[in-house]
Amino acid sequence: MRAVDRRAFLPAGQRRWADQDRPLSIGHGQTNSQPSTVAAMLRLLDVPRGARVLDVGSGSGWTTTILARLVGPDGEVLGLEREPELAHRGATALAAADVPWAAIEQAAGGVLGRPGERYDRILVSAAADALPRSLVEQLLPGGRMVVPVRHTMTLVVRDAGGTVRTSEHGTYSFVPLVEDPPA
Repeated sequence: MRAVDRRAFLPAGQRRWADQDRPLSIGHGQTNSQPSTVAAMLRLLDVPRGARVLDVGSGSGWTTTILARLVGPDGEVLGLEREPELAHRGATALAAADVPWAAIEQAAGGVLGRPGERYDRILVSAAADALPRSLVEQLLPGGRMVVPVRHTMTLVVRDAGGTVRTSEHGTYSFVPLVEDPPA
């Protein structure tokens, strides 16, 4: 996390607080999560080099860039953001970070993630009301997903045989996970 300066991913008016361990507004009712929360999520996610990672709710692009550093150039990271302006700003900040194996795109309306595609790791940076089954289905055998469910940090592990297990890891505050109606 030290290798990715949070300032570069914040609106100008928020940059003076970048070193503080607190969420910071990035507009559109969304936040750049506080660093200690991101660190806790990444520890649970346990991202290996070369992994294929989905970052749902990529917001400012900060976590997408951190994930790209973790997977390295043999990996792949896709950040999805529902808010068009944030997706554009996040993609611009990500491009400046020189990690071409990562991208941020606007999320498709009415879907979470990319149904039909599979990932080694999935990070969700918004609180779901219930475990998002559509994202569980996108998790490869041996994969892990970290998602706040009703603000409880939940680790989802799909074992090599396809069995899914969940465990809870503390309470955190997140903006709500929004599923837009289909376009």
